[in-house]
Amino acid sequence: MTSLWRNREFNLLWTSQSLSDLGGAIAQLALPLLVLELTHSAVRAGIVGTTALLVAHAARLPSGVLADRVDRRRAMLACDVIRLLAFLALAAAVAAGRATLAVIIVVAVLDAACGALFNTVEHAALRSIVPTSQLPDAVARNEVRTYSASLAGPPLGGLLFGITHALPFLGNAVSYLISLAGVALIRRPLQAERDERPPGHAAALAEGLRFVFGNPFLRAVMIIAAPLNFALSGVIFTIVVALQQHGVEPGVIGLTSTIVGVGGLAGAVAAPFLQRWLPLPRLIRFICWAAAAVLTCSAWLTTSVAAAVPVAMAVFLGPSCNAALFGYQAAITPDRLQGRVLSVILLAAMSAAATAPLLSGVFVTVWGPARTILLFAATVSVAALTATLATGIRTVRPIEEAVSPADRGGSPA
Repeated sequence: MTSLWRNREFNLLWTSQSLSDLGGAIAQLALPLLVLELTHSAVRAGIVGTTALLVAHAARLPSGVLADRVDRRRAMLACDVIRLLAFLALAAAVAAGRATLAVIIVVAVLDAACGALFNTVEHAALRSIVPTSQLPDAVARNEVRTYSASLAGPPLGGLLFGITHALPFLGNAVSYLISLAGVALIRRPLQAERDERPPGHAAALAEGLRFVFGNPFLRAVMIIAAPLNFALSGVIFTIVVALQQHGVEPGVIGLTSTIVGVGGLAGAVAAPFLQRWLPLPRLIRFICWAAAAVLTCSAWLTTSVAAAVPVAMAVFLGPSCNAALFGYQAAITPDRLQGRVLSVILLAAMSAAATAPLLSGVFVTVWGPARTILLFAATVSVAALTATLATGIRTVRPIEEAVSPADRGGSPA
């Protein structure tokens, strides 16, 4: 079996998307800065971010259906072309002094919708270019690129915006051009042959839902992922609020994101080693119970930026959890259902996380930061108990045995 590091198709995709992720992280900071520069309104800057988030969530399930119905390579290329043109237009408008809030919102919406489709299609295509046994390692490497971009992108975006306001958006357009080239150069088909005519959109979505809720492992993945994402988002927001209430300098508060990001990046690098150290059921149980324990520790540190250290420890375990669960999901899901299954799981996981900041604000007002963090940490016990008791996790077989010979045949050897 060819090493993942020598897999031409995967490395083309990984390298091009690493640069694309970096461009996206640069633009993610520059967009609200541009709105603030034009309107001097934090509310309007928030509207742009919230609108993009809502569009991404709304596009999640349709993206899953499309990923299983259309040619995946063409879908990814189309997404890159649309985003490339959108950010070129925005860069030109900014340079000419003609950028408006409406233009910015249109670009943000296009970027969010195309990003949801591209990411779903990319994950669905992973099984076509990576051997089954290497899927968890491939997901872990994708986690490395995500955390690297989240750390490097914002400061680079601020630097480029300071040079000239159009530069971050031009840079993001170039990153989509690189992504376009990387996808175009992949030789292997990104989906298995489809002999049957795909069902209608509603029927296709229903088929995906039935598959997820009918599979004990996939049901358990949703129950594990949702509380973990919810708790991490809630605790991080609570720490920021608590530090602000205690008069900590904004620059110091900003270190919390850096500390958490470093923890995630280190965890992504360590994920393949943790997966080899423990079989999947024990690994997931360990990660969930450990996350509940370290998040609890943050409740006693809310007056200092040190509160971010236990969160970083929990985030350190996150990439291993994602790699194990989503690698196994990709292995056991038929190629024709990859997009729909992934979109259902991600919608459940990310929708819960989206409510965390609002609930955190309410809980901090009523109970204070320490109790709020303890409440979020307690929700992780739902994931931990599921990982411990769920039949779908306890009876997991080694990944090579979990795939039928017919399904395994689509992966490269």
